[in-house]
Amino acid sequence: MRAKIVLLSAEGVENQQIAEQLQTSNPTVGLWRRRFAESGLSGIEKDATRPGRPRRDRREIERTIVELTTQSKPKNATHWSTRSLASELQTAPVMVQRVWKVHGLQPHRVRSFKLSSDPNFTDKVIDIVGLYLDPPEHALVFSVDEKSPIQALDRTQPGLPIKRGRCGTMTLDYKRNGTTTLFAAIEVLDGIVISECMPRHRHQESLRFLKRIDRETVPGFDVHLIVDNYATHKHPKVTRWLERNPRFHVHFTPTSASWLNIIERFFRDLTTKRIRRRTFASVVELRTAIEAYIAAHNRDPRPFIWSAEADKIIEKVGRLRVALNDSRSS
Repeated sequence: MRAKIVLLSAEGVENQQIAEQLQTSNPTVGLWRRRFAESGLSGIEKDATRPGRPRRDRREIERTIVELTTQSKPKNATHWSTRSLASELQTAPVMVQRVWKVHGLQPHRVRSFKLSSDPNFTDKVIDIVGLYLDPPEHALVFSVDEKSPIQALDRTQPGLPIKRGRCGTMTLDYKRNGTTTLFAAIEVLDGIVISECMPRHRHQESLRFLKRIDRETVPGFDVHLIVDNYATHKHPKVTRWLERNPRFHVHFTPTSASWLNIIERFFRDLTTKRIRRRTFASVVELRTAIEAYIAAHNRDPRPFIWSAEADKIIEKVGRLRVALNDSRSS
């Protein structure tokens, strides 16, 4: 088209006629006539260079983005967004997004934590991790805890089922139809779960569950129980029963370290797979669903394999303590 513009103009054809003949505009015809007049063939062979925005040092921008993201906050918010930081630095939001992705920065997310202040943290971690990784012979190791209260929730309106292009739905509001407490103990080696749902969560129920474990385990084997520091586990009557039954050995997790108890992983699966998205018209219906889930688990038990070594856990917690102390001092 550029060559035709030049040839037609050389024949004396007017710009308007050239534009109509080549189905283009008058400014386009004038542009390429002027380019040919100024630079000859080289003026129409390729587009002229465009200056664009002034180039900024990418490494400098990247360093500034990382520094502001990790060391500052916007005046009117708790964290930066791609748009707010891009506006602050007068750059494109996509540039901020790329830098965040490269450096693994996600300022919109936050994780909760609780650092144990137990003075015997190290000894307890070594003890419990040792039971997971190298359980004693002729003994059974159970991770024990109570999940309470589990609510029997019924929705005020029926939800819609899942379909192509739409997830399942359920109402935000609900009706409470009572609660139950699940006492559970998972055997570390084979994954078998001993459980019982009870209406309350007192030392009486804890004693009842201990006796159930006693009945359902092989006589003559020592039984090691990994439990948290809930008050019922240390009640005087519970303590006296344990003294009268010397084959039971209790190992307390460090305070604020429930993640060290494997049964918590089983409780999470129970909640996500059986409870959270179900509706229950009564506590009986809730208990039936829980018992059915545990029965199905015990027909094909799969233990949770502990892989973290004690020294690595202690080292990681030590680094966290140093980081927290540094943040306080700064």
